[in-house]
Amino acid sequence: MEILIGIAIFISVVLLIEGIYFVIRTARNPERKEVKARLKRISSVAFEDAPIDIQRKKVLSKIPWFNRLLLSFRWTDRSNLLLRQADVKHPLGVFVLLSIFLAFLGFLGGSRLTSNYLIVILLTAILGLMPLFYLLLKKKRRMEKFQRQFPDALDLIARALKAGHAFSSGLKMVADEMSEPLGTEFDTTFHEINFGVDLADALKNLSNRVDCPDLKLFIISIILQRETGGNLVETLENIAYLIRERFKLQGRVRVLAAQGKLSATILVALPFAVALGFYILNRKYIEVMTTDPAGRFIILLALILMVIGILVMKKMVDIKV
Repeated sequence: MEILIGIAIFISVVLLIEGIYFVIRTARNPERKEVKARLKRISSVAFEDAPIDIQRKKVLSKIPWFNRLLLSFRWTDRSNLLLRQADVKHPLGVFVLLSIFLAFLGFLGGSRLTSNYLIVILLTAILGLMPLFYLLLKKKRRMEKFQRQFPDALDLIARALKAGHAFSSGLKMVADEMSEPLGTEFDTTFHEINFGVDLADALKNLSNRVDCPDLKLFIISIILQRETGGNLVETLENIAYLIRERFKLQGRVRVLAAQGKLSATILVALPFAVALGFYILNRKYIEVMTTDPAGRFIILLALILMVIGILVMKKMVDIKV
């Protein structure tokens, strides 16, 4: 156990030094220095007819060896997409190093607090997954905001088409008038079209960047209208109307399910509240559950059953519309 703690301390110190180095390098604005260095290299070879590499490269970390390591994994593309959907400016390497550092911090803290390996592993996993939970939360909030803005964007495009503008001009109006995230994503799509990307491919790229079912319905309608014809204005207005009606229905369902969610919250919190009460009133009575092997097994079994119950209750009150 002492050897593991020593190894964990060593790795944590190394990660801490790497983190401090990254913070100092970021504070000194390395992007500007990199741009200046590239301009100098380009100007130095401009008159030598040397080939210039203009290929876009993925930068997952400012540390070269760590960047090459991350590029060798298959899950980096999905992780980059998550960062893109969460609108996070830091590269993937920052969150990977942060997860490793927090995991070792949880391992060290758990090892110091208790000798129960189950608690140590649980604390290590929770702290190590905190950056992932943060990204998922940011992505969820950003996608929900995009979905709330989407009906207004459809109405704006429909009005632009009624006024005689082209569809790309409608995208430009949405990009200029709407705020982030919808305006930013549509602005990216508009620039892709201007750079020569086919409209269908640009819309598919938009669908890959944004996790929104209503957006996929909109893109399918646009592609079908280009191939078969039809009244695009009426289609957009109908989609906007359906989305708003679904929002109203979701609000009603949320109100009706509020009682079930409150009951589920009380049922989940009740065992912990009772255990805390016993710990305050009669500590010896509850400490037997943590010192006796049978008591620890009962606690583990209760936690497993509680997690299953939480998932079942969540499935019951989470009504899809």
